[in-house]
Amino acid sequence: MLREARLDGAVLDVLVEGGVLTAIGPDLDAPAGAEIAELDGRPLLPGLWDNHVHFDQWALARTRLDLAAATSAAAVAELVAARLRADPPAAGTPLIGAGFRDALWPDRPHRALLDGVSGPVPVVLVAADLHCCWLNSAAADRYGHAANPTGLVRESDWHPIMNRIRELPRSVLDGYAADAAAAAAARGVVGIVDFESPWQLDAWSERIGAGLAALRVVASVWPSHLHDPIARGLRTGDVIAGTGGLLTMGPLKVVTDGSLNTRTAYCHDPYPASAGADHPCGMLLVPPEELEPLLGRATAAGLDCAVHAIGDHANELALNAFAAAGARGRVEHAQLLTPRDVGRFAELGVVASVQPEHAIDDRDVADHYWAGRTHRAFAYRSLLAAGAELALGSDAPVAPLDPWITLAAAVHRSADERPSWHGEQEIELTAALAASAGAAGPVAVGRPADLVVTELDPGAVEADRLRAMPVAATMLGGRWTHRTGF
Repeated sequence: MLREARLDGAVLDVLVEGGVLTAIGPDLDAPAGAEIAELDGRPLLPGLWDNHVHFDQWALARTRLDLAAATSAAAVAELVAARLRADPPAAGTPLIGAGFRDALWPDRPHRALLDGVSGPVPVVLVAADLHCCWLNSAAADRYGHAANPTGLVRESDWHPIMNRIRELPRSVLDGYAADAAAAAAARGVVGIVDFESPWQLDAWSERIGAGLAALRVVASVWPSHLHDPIARGLRTGDVIAGTGGLLTMGPLKVVTDGSLNTRTAYCHDPYPASAGADHPCGMLLVPPEELEPLLGRATAAGLDCAVHAIGDHANELALNAFAAAGARGRVEHAQLLTPRDVGRFAELGVVASVQPEHAIDDRDVADHYWAGRTHRAFAYRSLLAAGAELALGSDAPVAPLDPWITLAAAVHRSADERPSWHGEQEIELTAALAASAGAAGPVAVGRPADLVVTELDPGAVEADRLRAMPVAATMLGGRWTHRTGF
């Protein structure tokens, strides 16, 4: 029994039985032997979902050299030098950093800059957007890019490196995952949609079987492994046996273009100063003649589709493919849209799976590289007004796996002293919470007892307090995954 929970302004009791909410009302009688949790008027909300996570990358990023604060390539080199002096890796082991954003730096990343501070130690630096890495010469030699003049490796060329640097003993990686899951639960997260490549369902099944039970997980599959769920007869939404209902089959994930910070998001218009570049408008990674049959194959097998599209041209082609294939699912990111395509999400029943903190992180980059078009970037209110369904997430490790940061960015569109960036695209907190609540919806009798208890009323705090919302407890299926303060 949760006694004196604040729900929509009223203080009520909530009865949880068998992992389900069975009664809500004033002064409920507790069944004999029931555990009583006195909430003392604390707000009770649906447990929060992060609808776009690269979970192992997030777990690993929490352990790597943090480059997020660097404002130049030279500053990154200084951070690398300081780490190598203070804590050099074992012989033959690479130093791995994460989180650099070079789009607006005054200088350019180059392998020689890292060579000057690293010597023979391989250095792999992962861009914040996960679409690029920066190697020194030792790492370039190790990973097959000795001929690369700058050490910058982009898009599909970098994916094999990404896979190799996560080759840790299974027990170590699972330990990092358990820590990251506990940290997510402490922020009110009850579930994630995991887009880790290429196919993590079996890994999650083993983790859950070994006791990692802090989160519900929807596990996606990438095209290279699409044959596996089809061969097993798995359809999107199928619950995986032996996981206590915590693991379900997710969608097919297809990455059709790059990203804004790496200047590879596929747009109708060229990027500034891109004349003579190989890809002046960004990179289309999966053309329509490949995308449409791929979505059709997944749809015929009962799988939803999740299509990564950031640039406006990529979004147009993604929506075209959904229409041609009769596919169900989501566009991931949907960062830059033409006015026509804003309305097509609702017309086609395609969910806009968006990451509001990207609007905060990318506002200056967008103002530079998408100048004159930012009124249609991260257009969340326009999508809602057109009848589209939103699903909010973080894209961790691109942004932190923290739903309160996500919610604050959706509602306030600024994280510093500057005014809201395109405040006309802010959405109401109620809409943001609904887009973060998962399929179970509002707190009501009959829903699973996936809940979060906060110390403050989310609707009555300023943006900075919302971003740092203190979470008193998180409940998943009627059991506490995090509890403090009462």
